[in-house]
Formats: sequence, structure tokens, C-alpha cells
Amino acid sequence: MFNIRVYGICINDRQELLLADERIHGKEITKLPGGGLEFGEGTRECLAREFMEECGQPVDVLDHFYTTDFFVPSAFNPNSQVVSIYYRVRFPDPIRFPITQKKFDFLPGTSDALTFRWMKLTSLTPTEFTFPIDRRIAEMLLP
Repeated sequence: MFNIRVYGICINDRQELLLADERIHGKEITKLPGGGLEFGEGTRECLAREFMEECGQPVDVLDHFYTTDFFVPSAFNPNSQVVSIYYRVRFPDPIRFPITQKKFDFLPGTSDALTFRWMKLTSLTPTEFTFPIDRRIAEMLLP
């Protein structure tokens, strides 16, 4: 079984990368914005939908950046292989969703939560991310 994921690499004018901190089933993870491909949609369409769901505003999906080229089992289903596709993205309009300054800055009392923050590319390390494919992306983005 395959689990196809699509993620966006958004770098602002200050050379900061947009990160998503999320709590899923009680587990805290740091990843890039995006999510799972649904049956019947293309990868760009998936990414645009995911940004609307997560951020509440549209994103321009630009060029393809990377597709997984090594085996990664799913963190949530060991019988599933993850294939992730990454695109560069940009917001055509000023960002209107909340940006936090602190990792895992969730609202109190929520079991599942999602927040966003910027991280300078010069401060980015692969260990900032939870999953191995995102760590590969961090290595590729390092100056």
C-alpha cells in the first residue's frame, strides 16, 4: 500500500521557511505544510486544497522540487510506504493566518492542533523535522 503526500516549500523575502507544528493523536510533529493526496486529484490540486484547509488562503503552486527516492514506511501504518512530492509555493496575497514564534504553540485544551511559524534558512537543521523525508528536504535547502 502506498501513502502519497504532497507538501509545499514556502520561503519568504526574509529567507525564512514556513513550518507546520501539529499534534496528531497526541503526538507532536514538525513538518512542511501539506498532506495526503485524495483519490481523483492531481498533486498540484492536492497541495492547493491542503493549503486552503490548513491556512485558509490560496497558494500558488510553482515548480516541482523533489519526490521521495528512498523507502520510508508510514509513521502511522507500518504496512504502508510513504511517497512525498514537494513543490515550491508562494502566497499571492499577504498572509492572514496566525504565525507563532514558538514551537508547538497550541491552544490549551485541544487534542489535535496546528500552528505555523517561520524559521530562518540559516538556522534550519534536518533535526527540526519529525519525518525522514522532510529531513532530506532540509538538507537540500541548507546553504
